[in-house]
Amino acid sequence: MRIRKMSLCVEQIRHVCTLGAFESVLAIKRAVPIVHAGPGCVAKLWTTLGSQNGHQGSGYVGGHAIPCTNASEKEVVFGGTDRLRTVITNTFDVIDGDLFVVLTGCTSDIIGDDVGEITRKFQAQGKPIVYVETGGFKGSNLIGHELVLDAIIDQYLQPQQVEPGLVNIWSSVPYQNTFWSGDIEQLNILISSLGLKPNVIFGPDSSVDAVNNIPKAQFNLVISPWVGLRTAEHLEDKFGTPFLHYPALPIGPTETSNFLRTVGEFAGIDPSVVENVIRKQEDRYFYYLERAADTLLETRLLPRRFITVADSLYALGIAKFLTNDMGLIPEKQFITDDTPTNYQSDVAAEFAKFTNDIVAETTFSNDGGFIEEEIRRLKIRSRPLILGSSWERVVARDLNAYQLSVSAPIGNEMVLSKSYVGYNGALQLVEDIYSVVLNDFM
Repeated sequence: MRIRKMSLCVEQIRHVCTLGAFESVLAIKRAVPIVHAGPGCVAKLWTTLGSQNGHQGSGYVGGHAIPCTNASEKEVVFGGTDRLRTVITNTFDVIDGDLFVVLTGCTSDIIGDDVGEITRKFQAQGKPIVYVETGGFKGSNLIGHELVLDAIIDQYLQPQQVEPGLVNIWSSVPYQNTFWSGDIEQLNILISSLGLKPNVIFGPDSSVDAVNNIPKAQFNLVISPWVGLRTAEHLEDKFGTPFLHYPALPIGPTETSNFLRTVGEFAGIDPSVVENVIRKQEDRYFYYLERAADTLLETRLLPRRFITVADSLYALGIAKFLTNDMGLIPEKQFITDDTPTNYQSDVAAEFAKFTNDIVAETTFSNDGGFIEEEIRRLKIRSRPLILGSSWERVVARDLNAYQLSVSAPIGNEMVLSKSYVGYNGALQLVEDIYSVVLNDFM
């Protein structure tokens, strides 16, 4: 494991600041972010995550429709609480929503505006509103995502009677993970296939009712190397809800079948039910894979080694699939999500759990310039496959490597419901990889 310390200048950004967590609010239907920050902050973050990352768009009350104080010099000198109070009042008057979340930027956090006092007065009136301090200097939007959930847990949720079989799923971070919406849908399908009921908090089937039902869950399921663990631990402390941590995104038959067995055992589901689901899904997967074997095993086309440049969730999930199921050899795995130091050893250890005792070398860095230099230094005899972001297209072209965009930012593709999760997602990934190979070869 290699850790790259933060440079004075980070090239080719992979995520945004803490305030970018307003996108997590937008991922909940009829939830409305209210931003207390300077002019331009929201526009820049929305452009990066909503426009330049799979062209996901803005959705309901997103983009330029997000209420914002646009704090100026006046608010910096005299304080911005009056301005915030006015914006919140007007938001309730003109925007139809079920939950409102006030998020702060660097300016308001630095000058010390008491956003909590303002918000609590609206809470006392029975308004469904919470606040969270998300000054950009606190970290990335992945940290901000967890801070938003902390605020909802502490200020909004109430104890509920546990509903057997109900499961909260914490995994892909909305809008940051380009395929988050499709991933959540596919994870919900996998969980439902076991007879469990996913509580859909983010995405097309989400609702504030689902947010209200978070304390009702039988257990929380964290499908991520580290993002979401804080949330699950918080819910366990406050409501006594147990949680299962599955560190790898399940992609392909090996990992997805193991995932289903692990969840089934934790939930107390009859193993025969789980095995029946697995058998049907594996039969379908291998039917399609065997049909394509003539092309997949063509040695002139097959990329033998691969490099991932992605957040820990995708780097681990894709690396496990390509190694354990497709027989490719992992070169360096660059993890770009600014993984907190206390999680890095655990994340790196997961890259040593591949089949046949294969170990993938991991490097933690969010500096695209450093990553590009490291890729150029690699001595790979065969033509490699680089799975990264749009930033890696240039170095891939220079090195005559195959390249597929699988992590933020993705500016060269539109992503709506695509997902690489599960059995079907693995087929999608194989299609995408070999489409790149065949397009270049033919």
